[in-house]
Amino acid sequence: MSVITAVETYDIRFPTSRELDGSDAMNPDPDYSAAYLVLRTSGGGHEGHGFTFTIGRGNDVQVAAIASLRHHVVGRDVAELCADPGALYRDLIGDSQLRWLGPEKGVMHMAIGAVVNAVWDLAAKREGKPLWQLLADAEPEWLASQVDYRYIADALTPEEAVELLRRGKQGAADRTDLLLARGYPAYTTSPGWLGYDDEKLVRLAKQAVADGFTQIKLKVGADLADDVRRCRTARAAVGPDIRMAIDANQRWNVGEAIEWTNALAEFEPYWIEEPTSPDDILGHAAVRAGVAPVKVATGEHVQNRIVFKQLLQAGAIDVLQLDSARVAGVNENLAILLLAAKFGVPVCPHAGGVGLCELVQHLSMFDYVALTATTEDRVIEFVDHLHQHFLDPVVIEAGHYRAPTLPGFSAQMHQAAIDTYTYPDGGFWTADLAGDDKELTA
Repeated sequence: MSVITAVETYDIRFPTSRELDGSDAMNPDPDYSAAYLVLRTSGGGHEGHGFTFTIGRGNDVQVAAIASLRHHVVGRDVAELCADPGALYRDLIGDSQLRWLGPEKGVMHMAIGAVVNAVWDLAAKREGKPLWQLLADAEPEWLASQVDYRYIADALTPEEAVELLRRGKQGAADRTDLLLARGYPAYTTSPGWLGYDDEKLVRLAKQAVADGFTQIKLKVGADLADDVRRCRTARAAVGPDIRMAIDANQRWNVGEAIEWTNALAEFEPYWIEEPTSPDDILGHAAVRAGVAPVKVATGEHVQNRIVFKQLLQAGAIDVLQLDSARVAGVNENLAILLLAAKFGVPVCPHAGGVGLCELVQHLSMFDYVALTATTEDRVIEFVDHLHQHFLDPVVIEAGHYRAPTLPGFSAQMHQAAIDTYTYPDGGFWTADLAGDDKELTA
């Protein structure tokens, strides 16, 4: 019998703020970071890798939250754990003393997601399949059993979930072949970071079109005159036929969101993303009514399946943007995908952050192959940063994610990256902080 012998945690940070990669109106200087864990097993078997994403300071808090869950995991039988990840998910959600810190939101909920995702990585490796295929091949009844229906049963019942998954199985083999042949549509945010000058914006926007992307995204929300200029510049660079989304990163009040978005409407934005607080369901509904035909998208900071349920019930969004690491891992994201499928709202995942592209591609590919059976108006965000640090990095071809074929959740980092960027004792940070000390004493 193989058991989990250790949950190792790492505070991994990349200095992306120095080139303003990832900069937006709410987060001007992010250092892309990962609160990272490894599940070690006895007998020299497979390991499970998982993480959640932060933007620098506070990553140590997230790592501590993951470590606080260790006692739920160490000693568990690997075969039993992988046969029913939902059992661990329910144990982690149900820890009453840690649940008090949420419930089912914030740092602890993200920590649960990191651990749960590591278990799915381990399960997929043991099955010899990439995670998207493991999910697509699963029996509908078993997959539906992995979902927690508490608080969402008024919108999605277990019976409805099974029926959606059974329907999704029809033609799945043909869609698998198509996915492997052509990949999954992507869009890119890489040209649009708020800290980039116009020359860099134009260069990267034109490169995106040349690389086969049919949609780009620009960050907005700091200064209206600046946004008008940047949107005009980007639209001229990509032409009239490329979709251009805009993203305010929660910067505005409701009325401000409507006025600002309408001021940019002449540039035909496809959607306005995170126009206001991610918790404001009725605010999003008001924005949607006030900016149509511009679509409203949100989800990367939506904290759980319950808020997603309400956004869908209220008709508050046109596009649902789940995040692979914000909620409690694959199990909760299955619930969100099923809710979106029932309400007929397309899912275009968030992937701006270290490793998020690697993870979320699996969820969208499962959704296409074995749930909604379509990629119409569905794209996965692509951000061209930090993929080289992963053993199974994403591959983009002609504006599409190529389907991963290696077993697992594509979550594993190279050991050299861990050794170099663990904060504050990794090789990069040791040298960097020593340099700061020299400057202070000079």
